[in-house]
Amino acid sequence: MLVHPLSSYREPNIWINTDAPEIQILARNFLSSNQAYLYVRDRIHHSFDINATEAPSTALEVLVAGHGLCFAKSNLLAAILRAMGVPTGLVYQRLLLGDSVVDGYCLHGLNAIYDEEQDRWIRVDARGNKPGINAQFSMTTEKLAFQVRPELGEVDYDFIYAEPPQIIQDFYRTNQSQKPVMCRTIPSELG
Repeated sequence: MLVHPLSSYREPNIWINTDAPEIQILARNFLSSNQAYLYVRDRIHHSFDINATEAPSTALEVLVAGHGLCFAKSNLLAAILRAMGVPTGLVYQRLLLGDSVVDGYCLHGLNAIYDEEQDRWIRVDARGNKPGINAQFSMTTEKLAFQVRPELGEVDYDFIYAEPPQIIQDFYRTNQSQKPVMCRTIPSELG
């Protein structure tokens, strides 16, 4: 996986509000990365799963709203883990929207956590479980929500972002509400 300098994955930015007091307070409640992961996966809803109409984007907005898309949930998990001193980045997959290539594609956001003892990155997916999706926290084996099927044009992007890429930032700037519009404008690839 390609990465920025490790210090980039510890710092706050406008999307990953590590320095927000609410994030700092929440982070102090967790003793491990796994606890933070479970909080975001299980207590913060995926916006589509609850038919939310607004689209919170920053970590703090997601925490306050109690929901977010996968991109936004990964911002929250990154903010909490960075506040705990754990280098955390953002990674993406290109997935089919449905069961066939004719349904089109969308990007899916998840996190990469740096394990300093093993000097390696591991991906985790706090999207939220439901029937057919069973992501788990593991620092040894990836247990993601979705397994990429390259034969269908799906992709695991290997770059670890310190902040959301421009295409995701633009998506949020133009989709603050109106879920039907948001569904049609989710980016389909990083470029």
